[in-house]
Amino acid sequence: MNSKLVVVSALVAGFVTYSGVAQTTGPQVPAAASAPAPAAPQAVPAKIALIEFEQVAAATNEGQRALLDLQKKYEPKKAQLDALGAEIDSLGKQLQSAPATMPEEERASRQRTLDTKQKQYQRDGEDASAAYNADVQEAIGKVAQKLGPVVVDYVKKSGYTMLLDVTGQQGGSVNILWTQDGTDISQAIVDLYNASSGVAAPVPSAPSATRPRPAAPTTPKPATTAPKQ
Repeated sequence: MNSKLVVVSALVAGFVTYSGVAQTTGPQVPAAASAPAPAAPQAVPAKIALIEFEQVAAATNEGQRALLDLQKKYEPKKAQLDALGAEIDSLGKQLQSAPATMPEEERASRQRTLDTKQKQYQRDGEDASAAYNADVQEAIGKVAQKLGPVVVDYVKKSGYTMLLDVTGQQGGSVNILWTQDGTDISQAIVDLYNASSGVAAPVPSAPSATRPRPAAPTTPKPATTAPKQ
């Protein structure tokens, strides 16, 4: 749903439409006759809806279940990383507390072991994070594809003339020129989609303090056009 700049361009135009001068196929008007004055532009009443599309997709029951399933999928990898991290911490403390009389060869050997494990930890962590975020985008993207028609149907039936996706607005990716009459429909869409999907809300569980969390996903949006009056 590429609503970001389709609607913004309409805002820049000032919410106005112009009626062109009628063209006829009859006799030509004599040169001395005055051409009819163009009609004055008429303002189009605007009713603007705002939505955080990606967050809405993730907030649906279906989206939450998908995220919980992914967290369970990556629990074994998280446990491996936690164990490796604990081992690195232990080796570092042992090296720091080693007596000054320790032979330099042994000290160097321990340092190489520590460096190797630290590099492995970083590499494995980056790989796991990349795979996790890719799975998150895929899972939420599937929900987003089904969510698009629900959003469009809602704004049309509710009489909105424009829809602004404010996902990531603070990052500067969306330029909202005017939102005085804007209404955030995000929660209404979540409720509507949950009712139509039939997917029950997941049972909440206590989150782990070190459980990996998804980065803000960039979900594919279905191709739509801004709703017309």
